Amino acid sequence: MAFPQALSVLKSHSLPSLVQEELERLILDGTLAPGEPLREVALAAQLGVSRGPIREAFRALEEKGLVRVVKNVGVHVRELDLVEADQIYEVREVLEVMIGEKVAATLDAPGEKALKKIIADMERAVAAADVGRYTALNLAFHDTLASLSGNHKLHAAYNRLVAELSLFRRQTYIHDQGTMEVSLGEHKTILDAVIARKPAQAAELLRRHAADSRRRLHQVLAPTSSSESKQGR
Repeated sequence: MAFPQALSVLKSHSLPSLVQEELERLILDGTLAPGEPLREVALAAQLGVSRGPIREAFRALEEKGLVRVVKNVGVHVRELDLVEADQIYEVREVLEVMIGEKVAATLDAPGEKALKKIIADMERAVAAADVGRYTALNLAFHDTLASLSGNHKLHAAYNRLVAELSLFRRQTYIHDQGTMEVSLGEHKTILDAVIARKPAQAAELLRRHAADSRRRLHQVLAPTSSSESKQGR
């Protein structure tokens, strides 16, 4: 596992947060897979830091829902089941509506420029079939939207939900890279509605986007669930 040398250079600058950011990146891009154990001693050696910042990073990642800490067992990258994912998506749809309405009503020129740049980067990631890059840009797009809502509590709540769902999202792109193209098209349509200052349309598109993401997740992780439920009726 390779870690940026920047960590050793910058370790005097908020070291625990740097360690947290690096571990979070590795979890979200799939380098550290759901269920994988995180060894405190090994990570400290690889990052060239003491065990203290590693422990602090573990606590922060547990609060974000990305790792699970079990006493006398250890720390593992968190695994979600479909029941938990469905509950998160239910809440996410509500937050997406709020975000869409707020951003479409207040978007300024710098915000529009930032969103357009992310979309352009997403296009390049799709062209290169770069799943890891696309996953990170997807997160950046939605994080930027939530930030542009101007509601810090909404942004924080949304970030927590999206971080947890990211444990799943990458799997949908790996399963079918055509999903990235579909996702990109949805993001472009959302951006068009936001730029056009259409709050109701932007809100509905974001809600539908979350619902479609939920459906795609079910297709990947439980492809027979719908047919089995129908047979049981």
